[in-house]
Amino acid sequence: MTINCNGRLVSLDTPHCMGILNVTPDSFYDGGKYKSDTAFLDQTEKMLTEGATFIDIGAYSSRPNAAFVTEEEEISRIVPVIRLIADRFPEALISVDTFRAKVAAEAIGAGAALINDIAAGLLDPEMLPTVGALRVPYIMMHMRGTPQNMNTLTDYTDIVKEMLFYFSERLREARRYGIHDIIVDPGFGFAKTTAQNYEVLQKLELFQNLEVPLLSAVSRKSMIYRVLENTAGEALNGTTVLNTISLLKGARLLRVHDVKEAMECIRLVQKTQGL
Repeated sequence: MTINCNGRLVSLDTPHCMGILNVTPDSFYDGGKYKSDTAFLDQTEKMLTEGATFIDIGAYSSRPNAAFVTEEEEISRIVPVIRLIADRFPEALISVDTFRAKVAAEAIGAGAALINDIAAGLLDPEMLPTVGALRVPYIMMHMRGTPQNMNTLTDYTDIVKEMLFYFSERLREARRYGIHDIIVDPGFGFAKTTAQNYEVLQKLELFQNLEVPLLSAVSRKSMIYRVLENTAGEALNGTTVLNTISLLKGARLLRVHDVKEAMECIRLVQKTQGL
């Protein structure tokens, strides 16, 4: 399992960490935390030093009931930060978290190396053709609806079976446009109840049948702090537990706010596997 990022081949045979850098004012955990070039650079340096292979930058909060952001505003938020980080840390592999083709193209032009799409191309018909033309790796996530209405779209007969069908169809469509370096993200917290999130996690190994690398993104989400009856700020220990379970069930990429702890998970799980 190898993906080509700006000419750099990254093997996902062993797990990697993707650090989250939000440039939004309203993300569920760290919204508005980073407000200056110095803050963006310091946080990026911290995550890279702690072991992150990828830095995932988002400018449109996808939390439930998030405010709508225009395409122009999303570009104006994200492109300067990508340029800033690509210039200071040329070794960093920058992922752009967007479901819009124009934003994706602008971000790749500014120095990003891969695209992370919560909608798997379903919210912008130009996304898959654009990714295919750009020839960059593509992360596709499972979601229903939009961030504004996804919480009302949780009626499944067999959630894992329906998700596997969803990914099979989206993978086929992506490959039709010449996209071959693909990672799938089950989308914990997106159009799923807490119980459904844990059912997906319990059966996560089944997604290996798709024969593409698997990303797990549970970091500080409500599926943790609702069960533990605490807050996102207190959900690091729970995140570590679920990251460990994800790795044991085949995840090859952890998308996290806390890189150091995620890298410790990876090292210890590998040790139990004799690696």
